[in-house]
Amino acid sequence: RAELSLTSCRCSGVGLALCRRLLEEDGRIHLCIACRNEQKSEATRDLILATHPAAQVSTVEVDLGNLASILRAARELRCRFRRLDFVYLNAGIMPNPHVNFKALWHGLLTGKVLHMLTTAEGIMTQTDRLNGDGLQEVFATNLFGHFMLVRQLQSLLCGNEKPSRLIWTSSSNARESAFSLSDYQHAKGQESYSSSKYATDLTSVVLNRKFNGQGLYSSVVCPGLVMSNMTYRILPVFLWKLLMPIMWLIRFFAKTYTLTPYNGAEAHVWLFKQKPEYLDSLVKYHSCTSGLGKCYVETRKMDVDEDTAEKLYQKLLELEEQTLEKYHDLLD
Repeated sequence: RAELSLTSCRCSGVGLALCRRLLEEDGRIHLCIACRNEQKSEATRDLILATHPAAQVSTVEVDLGNLASILRAARELRCRFRRLDFVYLNAGIMPNPHVNFKALWHGLLTGKVLHMLTTAEGIMTQTDRLNGDGLQEVFATNLFGHFMLVRQLQSLLCGNEKPSRLIWTSSSNARESAFSLSDYQHAKGQESYSSSKYATDLTSVVLNRKFNGQGLYSSVVCPGLVMSNMTYRILPVFLWKLLMPIMWLIRFFAKTYTLTPYNGAEAHVWLFKQKPEYLDSLVKYHSCTSGLGKCYVETRKMDVDEDTAEKLYQKLLELEEQTLEKYHDLLD
């Protein structure tokens, strides 16, 4: 069995846990891990081989926030492989996160605090900035970089003997209220992370409409609240240490408090075992954990408008065209 899985990951978090869990499911797969630089790639590969010494693990260097890096990585992958069976689109950033304690207090008084704590709705804001390509950094890294990579790998994903899969890491924080077609990069708001994840949901939906007939299927997952490097940047470390016992208690009431990267990868791994033809393209797959620590997957219908998805897709294609004109020297 020569399945090949391309996974964005780093030396910790859901990406690393996913790699290990995929190899536990099938040690015969060829796993290609994508990291921002060679040092991170090799460190992650060593961690995987420490627990799975016989695994086939290769690496590719790609910064999803850098368009030139994406084009170079895609060209390298096209040279190295004939097909990709799974692409896990897991890279993401949340720069300068801030907690709105006033909104949190209001949620406590109005009985909405559990909803706010499980979705971050109304209590999480970010300060975004432009990256080196002149794009909003969160949009570029969380969505457009992945979109460009998928488009550049289309020859490895479409028309194979068996279906290929895209599995995007979205979020329960993906909300229509944070997204606007007229500002799809979210340059004017303070919820760039939520906007980028809602745009991810829209993109997955429209990719299914465009490419299912060519054997490419797309799904979105939510890992739940995982204690990762991204999460730890929201509050000072000492506060997290004080809050952790409370968070374990909250898990009896909030099943999306997966907390550990292993638990957070549950939906990713579950999709690895499913036949894509039978999946609902309008469903998001949530990693959940019971209060006693049992992992399971819950399906929830996404609040997406297919017409909006199509319009966003056209805007992404226009932006892609501008990008390829700028970096034409990196194309085959």
